[in-house]
Amino acid sequence: MVNENMIDARRLALVQLRKDLSGVVESTAEGARPVDLDEPIGRISRVDAIQQQKMVAANRQAAQQRRRQVEAALSRMDDGEYGECLGCGEEIDPRRLVAHPEASLCIECQGQLESSRD
Repeated sequence: MVNENMIDARRLALVQLRKDLSGVVESTAEGARPVDLDEPIGRISRVDAIQQQKMVAANRQAAQQRRRQVEAALSRMDDGEYGECLGCGEEIDPRRLVAHPEASLCIECQGQLESSRD
């Protein structure tokens, strides 16, 4: 059962996670910009630069998505709905919330979602 002490601890974890993710998003802004094709570097170096830019952009996008999930979890806390699965309405296992405080689905619903994507 999710109690007030656990919610307080998860809120602190979510606030710190939001801060960390915001730092990642901010620090990768420059590296995620498209590579200037007119830049006077060699062909191989340009390919490496483009590959590096795509990796940074993907990591930045993942951090932005997770930050949105953190914001949603904080909203659910404010609404008194934190810890309830958005899929089935059952309580999310507290161990899952410790591992992933932004989780909005129980492990069963998350598994169904992921298997439907395959």
